[in-house]
Amino acid sequence: MIDPDLAGEALDDKDRNFITALARGLDILRCFKPGESTLTNQDFAARTGLPKPTVSRLTHTLCVLEYLVADPRSGTYQLGAGVLRLGFSVLSSMEIVDRARDTMRALSNGPNSYITVALAETYQTDAVYVAVEKSMENVSLTMHVGARLPIFHSAIGRAMLVGMDEEDRAVMFERTKAKDPEGHAGRKAAYAQARSEYENLGYCCSYGDWRPDVNGIAAPVFALSGRGVYGLNVGGPSFHVKKKHLERAYGRMLVDAAAKLSTGG
Repeated sequence: MIDPDLAGEALDDKDRNFITALARGLDILRCFKPGESTLTNQDFAARTGLPKPTVSRLTHTLCVLEYLVADPRSGTYQLGAGVLRLGFSVLSSMEIVDRARDTMRALSNGPNSYITVALAETYQTDAVYVAVEKSMENVSLTMHVGARLPIFHSAIGRAMLVGMDEEDRAVMFERTKAKDPEGHAGRKAAYAQARSEYENLGYCCSYGDWRPDVNGIAAPVFALSGRGVYGLNVGGPSFHVKKKHLERAYGRMLVDAAAKLSTGG
C-alpha cells in the first residue's frame, strides 16, 4: 500500500503534479507479499482500501500493459513479465551491484560456511536487498533479492542510517514516527547504539534484534556519485554464526570490503 506518511503529503490538493491513478496502480503491484503468487480483486481491494470497481479497472489496465497476468478460470492475477523487466532494468542500472559481486563472493567464501552476504538500499522505511550471496548449507537464511528488513532493527538498516546525511536520516525518523509513534524512543535508542558501534567498530550489529535466530553485522557503502548510501551485511543463523566468531573473523573483512566498494576499488 502507499506509505501513509508519503501519501498524505503527495495527495494534498496543493500537489497538482501528483497522479493519483498512477499511484493506485503501483499500489496494486505492491500488494504481493513474499511467497504469494496469485491474488484476487477482492484481495487487492482489502489491502489497498480501494473500491472494487476501481480495482477492476486497475487490474485490467495492468494486464493490458503485461504487469499482471489474469487467470479467468480462477479469477486470480499474478505478476507479469513487465514487472520483471522493470526490476531487472533497475538492477542493471545500479553499477554497484556488478561491482559488489566479487567482493560479496569473497566474504561468503570465508571461514564460516553458514554465512550469507547481502547488499541493500533503502525503500521508504525498509532496507531492501538488491544483491545476495547465499550460504550453500541446508540450514541458512532464506533471503533473496527484494527481501525487506526493518531499517531500525536490522544490522544492514542501521548501517545505512549511520551513513545517511542528517536530512535523509531526519526524514526516516519522521516517516517511522508517523507509522508508529510509540516506538519512536526505541528507534532513537537503536540509532544511538548503532552510531556508537560504527564509531568504535566500523560496523553496526544486530544480535537477535530483527529475528531472534539471526545474527549479523553490516557496514555502510557510499555511492561513488556521492549521493546515497547502501548497506553491506554478513550474517546467518545464530546457532551457527556466533557473535564473537562473526566479529573476530568477519569484522575487519567487512569494513575493508565496504571501504573498497565506497571508493570504487
